[in-house]
Amino acid sequence: MALKTHATGTGSSWIVIVSAGVAAGLQVWKLPPALPYLRHDLSLSLVQAGTLLGIIQLAGMLGGLAVSLLAELIGERRCLSGGLVLLFLGSAGGGFAWSAGPLLASRAVEGAGFMLVAVTGPGLIRRSTPPDRFATAMGFWGAYQGISTFAGLITGALVLQVVPWRVWWWAMAVLALAPLPWVLARVPRDDAGGARGVAAALTRIGRTVRAPGPWTAGLVFACYTLQWMAVVGFLPTVYRDSGMAGIWPGVLSAVVGAANALGSIAAAALMKRGLPARALLMPAFVLMATTSLLAFAPHWHTLPAGSSWQFLCVAAFSLTGGAIPAALLRMIGELTPAGGSAAATMGLTQQLFNTGSFIGPALVAWLATRTGGWHSTWWMTCACAAAGIVLSLRLRPRAGTAMRGTILSVPVIFNDDE
Repeated sequence: MALKTHATGTGSSWIVIVSAGVAAGLQVWKLPPALPYLRHDLSLSLVQAGTLLGIIQLAGMLGGLAVSLLAELIGERRCLSGGLVLLFLGSAGGGFAWSAGPLLASRAVEGAGFMLVAVTGPGLIRRSTPPDRFATAMGFWGAYQGISTFAGLITGALVLQVVPWRVWWWAMAVLALAPLPWVLARVPRDDAGGARGVAAALTRIGRTVRAPGPWTAGLVFACYTLQWMAVVGFLPTVYRDSGMAGIWPGVLSAVVGAANALGSIAAAALMKRGLPARALLMPAFVLMATTSLLAFAPHWHTLPAGSSWQFLCVAAFSLTGGAIPAALLRMIGELTPAGGSAAATMGLTQQLFNTGSFIGPALVAWLATRTGGWHSTWWMTCACAAAGIVLSLRLRPRAGTAMRGTILSVPVIFNDDE
């Protein structure tokens, strides 16, 4: 196994890759501002709406390791490009849905495309980014969900005031395909596949799956995304149920998403200055638990300026949570076992991440339905935070790859055949 320590792309390749991630993330976050219109137009129940929020993660739940094998065999750039095409097809088809079933199917197609982008993006950044820009690039990759959350929610809140949700779906389909020419022009080509065999790839993936580190990291990721996706995904609905009207539910939810991106970028800056990635995880989970408890346990609607205080608590919840994906993505290299596959580590982590994203919205919708309101949301967020803290204590970097709690300071790819 060799470490590839030189960047093969242009200095701006990582910007193109992050842009592809944002375009993929927009397909997730185009839905929350449209939920009230979809529930009315397609007669969806609250639980069906929660399933719709999470269904895009279904492909990720089932196919993370399959994507990593595909990336090993045909290359990461090809996988990312194919993912953008699937996102286009899923969103374009969803605009023609006449009931919940076809819309769920189209979201599953989008989920497959999203998975291709999400699993291969970090590896492409490692391969193509100069060492002095690597920490910044990974910080922005960790923030792409927050960036797409902000852009999707605030744009959706404005656009859906004047156009039907179907037009919004078709516009997002075009946007999903927009980064493709830049990916083909600026991201380095995949290596020739002659040396890449199925048996060798399966061996690397097998070593990765048998190691505890990737599983633990994935479960930590799931503890984060389960609560974050549930809270932020339903936030426009929470605000509308509390009597807020117009574009404000979408705008405030977008600001909460932007706070998450800022948290990821700030965490990357701290790690670049030498703070160990692992040291960020437990404080972030503690703060997520505290701020979610403050956001949902009190009856804010009975207090003066209660909505403003609740908004600040949710924004703090999202801001502090942003440190978790930034830290875990930075640790992927450390957690890959000797002779393993970094793509498989990312794929397995993403599978568990997406499982949390799928379960979270449905779980919080079920809690709200059973308890008669959103005040019980903190039960789930605090339980997830506690589990995340316990699991974080079990994360152990692989000997010889850690450097003051971070991965090597140069872009690396763990491939036996390079």
